[in-house]
Amino acid sequence: MPQLPAPDYPADVRARLEADAGELISRYPDSRSALLPLLHLVQGEEGHVTRTGVRFCAEVLELTTAEVTAVATFYSMYRRKPGGEYQVGVCTNTLCAVMGGDAIFDTLKEHLGVGNGETTEDGKVTLEHIECNAACDFAPVVMVNWEFFDNQTPGSAIRLVDDLRAGATVEPTRGAPLCSFKETSRILAGFPDERPGAVEATGGAGPASLIGLRLAKGEPTAKVVSPRTGGPGGRTADDRAPEGRTRAAEHLSSHDAPQDTSASDPSHPSGPVTGNAGDPGITEEGE
Repeated sequence: MPQLPAPDYPADVRARLEADAGELISRYPDSRSALLPLLHLVQGEEGHVTRTGVRFCAEVLELTTAEVTAVATFYSMYRRKPGGEYQVGVCTNTLCAVMGGDAIFDTLKEHLGVGNGETTEDGKVTLEHIECNAACDFAPVVMVNWEFFDNQTPGSAIRLVDDLRAGATVEPTRGAPLCSFKETSRILAGFPDERPGAVEATGGAGPASLIGLRLAKGEPTAKVVSPRTGGPGGRTADDRAPEGRTRAAEHLSSHDAPQDTSASDPSHPSGPVTGNAGDPGITEEGE
């Protein structure tokens, strides 16, 4: 049976979205370049990219619905089905995973009773694992509607989702105040962020990220430790280390610059290399 055409937005909604789309399209020399922002725009309307949203983007950009769908299904930031008010993403890329991200994700799946990409029965939280968000010096990281919650543990992550579901005020570790997924999508479309304090707020690089720059400038460096001692982004005495790890073995993700290398380790001496680079006859002194 052929699929019925996608329904259109109500007239007032369509008129509002057309005005917003016109503003976005005017920023680009080629209207097709506005497709990504427009997908965020329609996602902000219904909480996910619907067939109606795909049809709207295709019509205003003079594309086919197949072309729009191909882009919407390629990028993971676009939802293809209804989700929760809060998207809770746990980074499970390498560093966050080994620092406890996998344990956090497994804990939240059990605590919330949902799997990856699924939403709690109350419609509040959609849980998913996410790719690296360039916050490795704060690992393990959880993001709620793309706002950072750093240095998490299974215990702090449980408190975080419980607060979200209870309607309690939740403040990100850094960056702008938390807002709904729909509001986040509109901001990502490219419209002004009108949240109180959002203009002044910035994610910023963490101290561990800047150590290399400071060393290159010849500036003194000190051991970097997490300034947080409690709350959603901190580690407390009640937090348990991931299974198989003791508290003594656990350490904060923000740490000092690299220490000994093979050239400075008496146990593993490595003398200067002689000969021409790439020459299989290269030897080290003393051999």
